[in-house]
Amino acid sequence: MTHSREFPPLPLLGVAGILFHADGSLLMVQRGQEPARGRWSIPGGLVEVGERLETAVAREIEEETGLRVEPLHLVELVERIHPDPANPVRIRYHYVLADFLCRITGGSLAAASDADDVRWVPAAEWQPESSPLVEAFARPILHKAWTLWQQSGARHETRIHLEQKIVK
Repeated sequence: MTHSREFPPLPLLGVAGILFHADGSLLMVQRGQEPARGRWSIPGGLVEVGERLETAVAREIEEETGLRVEPLHLVELVERIHPDPANPVRIRYHYVLADFLCRITGGSLAAASDADDVRWVPAAEWQPESSPLVEAFARPILHKAWTLWQQSGARHETRIHLEQKIVK
């Protein structure tokens, strides 16, 4: 049985992939569907029945951005509950999201699936507390992922991969 994303009988399990470019830019997609249509966020989507979280995040990122990735770290579990504006007691959307730090392993960047646009957002645009691109709940998660990325060596691996991609 398939449940609607809107007014679900149970919370829906989703994944998101946090990707940084060698220059510190953050990969973001512009959502093409509700509940966040038109807003920028990190790429991700729902886990399919029987699918492992790491497989789901790799699939969702490729579907939305054209990039193949390897999940490196589970950064955070996040609960997103959106009440119905007309009746705040009723829940319109309820997601439990596993946010992963990932590194690029291949592919070509292009908006696809339910993403209207995709782009690398410079650190100067996503890091400030006043950034209109990043929702308040996501800031500490992104900063935690940024620290993990800098410590993991993935920054160097991303630079090498992107330089090789440019040369080819």
